[in-house]
Amino acid sequence: MNPLTSWLQKPGRKRLLAGFLILVLIAATVAFVKFRPGTTPSSPEARRAGAPGGGRPLAPVVVETARITDFPVWMTGLGTVTPIYTVTLKSRVDGELMKVNFTEGQLVKAGDLLAEIDPRPYQVQLEQAQGVLAHDEALLQNAKLDLERYRALVVKGAVPQQQLDTQVALVAQYQASILSDQAQVDNAKLQLVYCKITAPVSGRLGLRLVDQGNIIHASDTTGMVVLTQLSPITVIFPLPQDVLPAILKGMKQPGKMSVEAWDRTNSTRISEGHLMTVDNQVDTTTGMVKLRALFSNADDSLFPNQFVNARVRVDTLKNAVVIPASGVQQGSQGPYAYVVNDQHVVSVRKLRLGPTDGDRVAILEGLAAGDQVVTDGVDNLREGVTVEISSRSKGTTKP
Repeated sequence: MNPLTSWLQKPGRKRLLAGFLILVLIAATVAFVKFRPGTTPSSPEARRAGAPGGGRPLAPVVVETARITDFPVWMTGLGTVTPIYTVTLKSRVDGELMKVNFTEGQLVKAGDLLAEIDPRPYQVQLEQAQGVLAHDEALLQNAKLDLERYRALVVKGAVPQQQLDTQVALVAQYQASILSDQAQVDNAKLQLVYCKITAPVSGRLGLRLVDQGNIIHASDTTGMVVLTQLSPITVIFPLPQDVLPAILKGMKQPGKMSVEAWDRTNSTRISEGHLMTVDNQVDTTTGMVKLRALFSNADDSLFPNQFVNARVRVDTLKNAVVIPASGVQQGSQGPYAYVVNDQHVVSVRKLRLGPTDGDRVAILEGLAAGDQVVTDGVDNLREGVTVEISSRSKGTTKP
């Protein structure tokens, strides 16, 4: 008989062997886990893995340091570029359009001659009015001479007092006629002035609506051309009524409130101006109030009826904690951020957010100056893990 077999036949020996085999299996498993190829719990790689016992290291994270700075508070509204003056040029007299002295799209200055209407009919009317005036002036002169004679004769009793009174009334009548005649002369001169159409303001002309040679009338509704002032120009935009107190307060402060015009994608600033005025009532259907901002527009970057994003600076937060907007995460309990300490250990901070300016956001509560906030690589992060900081990080503490 085999010695091992005889040993196993003794009472309790099989149970002892089974327990021994189990212990050997447990020891082998522990040794395999502890000393398998790869990282060890005490190695730097295992510490950066974040979980006890090692594992695959987390990808490097990008962090940026929270900074203290004065943070501008902007309010944005979708605005429309609106010229200060938009004039439809019309004729104030009837007649043939003799000359067109402009081209479509031309930039003109106030007072420039744009068109001429046939003045000859109005020149004839002027001459007629001047003739009537000269005739009545001669009658008045003769009536005044007779009046002087009658006054002398009345003293001598050669003519009755009634004839003198009649002559006085006749002189007054001729004087009134001359006033009327002079008005007719002035009116005819005015019609001649209206025959020359000039630019009332400086700006850009639109498309010509009437061609030379056409008969135009003062009653025409279409007009001849539209003139729009481009410099300066305004932007009208709405803002919520809740910011109205801050706007009115800012307008009472020294200096002018800055307003910026950005394109529709908010990627390019088109121009910078200042706030002119606020409308005198809130729109009850939307709860918005309209504001008008003035821009010099010397480079013609703003065009009438163009849509822009108008941003008005309503306040400035002094010594605010500012981080990139990419460092703010959203969860079921609100916004939070991952903060990395000097040992590269991650902690979760709940935040109370302030205003946003582009890709920056002010933090009212939750962070302090110098905190290193993770801005990229947050997918596998959680409280207490250890991470590796990427070389792309800005303003970080060196390991």
